[in-house]
Amino acid sequence: MEALLAAVLVSFLTTFFLTPKVIEFLRGIRVVAVDLHKRGKPLVPASGGLCVSSGVLLGIFFYTAVQTFLFNHTAGSLVNPVHLLAATSSILIVTLTGFLDDLNVKARMVRTKDGVNVKVGFPQWIKPVLTLPGAIPLVVIKAGVTRMDLPFIGVVDFGPLYPLLIIPVGFIGASNMVNMLGGFNGLEAGMGVVYTLSLGLYIWIAGEREAAVLLLTAFAALLAFLRYNWCPAKILAGDSLTYLLGSLVATGVILGNMERAGLIVMAPFIVEFFLKARSRFKASCIGRVREDGSLEPPYGRKIYSWTHIFMNLGRLREVEVTIGLLAVQVIFALLPFFIL
Repeated sequence: MEALLAAVLVSFLTTFFLTPKVIEFLRGIRVVAVDLHKRGKPLVPASGGLCVSSGVLLGIFFYTAVQTFLFNHTAGSLVNPVHLLAATSSILIVTLTGFLDDLNVKARMVRTKDGVNVKVGFPQWIKPVLTLPGAIPLVVIKAGVTRMDLPFIGVVDFGPLYPLLIIPVGFIGASNMVNMLGGFNGLEAGMGVVYTLSLGLYIWIAGEREAAVLLLTAFAALLAFLRYNWCPAKILAGDSLTYLLGSLVATGVILGNMERAGLIVMAPFIVEFFLKARSRFKASCIGRVREDGSLEPPYGRKIYSWTHIFMNLGRLREVEVTIGLLAVQVIFALLPFFIL
């Protein structure tokens, strides 16, 4: 427990003190994006995954070093460094992929036929392909357990299909699912704070140490990053953070063998997937900014995202929509502790 708390502290402090430097760096190399819910549409540095991944990696490295040098834990013991190092490899690969996408985003807006302003990046179809390499470290170590308890079916042993098919599909799905819901100051990081803390505590109680360390260090890094990402944001999440968050959840769920808890906690993103599917994945989460700063639903009464639901409730501002979605995430994050 002491080593875990120390690793969480290392992760928090790393991200807290590194983020201002990253903001300066990104502004200097013009990796910026339009803050779409502000009047005047300011350009803000946008690649928060660099800050969060640095904190997570240093936290994991610190924890692994303590277990290795002080407690002589090796592969096959209670804490398996091989699993943690495979997780760090996935984090690095996915963060790099997201950063490349952020580099490709031009600092301008493109207006769709519906009059919604969106950023320009990699085409949507290529993003699942870009996140696939992040699953390879988990595949080669055969992470997780091949037996899964599926709703309405029961326990199914997937055998070699689990590492070769289930892990890549789950990893790609989670990495891109989180990317569907965002564009609001503090939203991606705020929801990430909630679900990484929930899943991290849940799996720590269950005794799966590697997954708990991964998720709880991520919670600490996100909490530190939220200091700079909350409205009005000094740095935006960018695809480097949304890809990273999805990969963290996927890796934690696989290492911790907690597929059911993961599905419950991440249900808001599953709902978002089906809402976006109604628009053939062409709808945007972004609203139109009124003169008073409140947000107008981009498609009227048509609902293609969680954000559209809240924008239809009244003349809500960006921060109020974000708080509403955080409340939704908190509800789902508590469910595993009561129903599983």
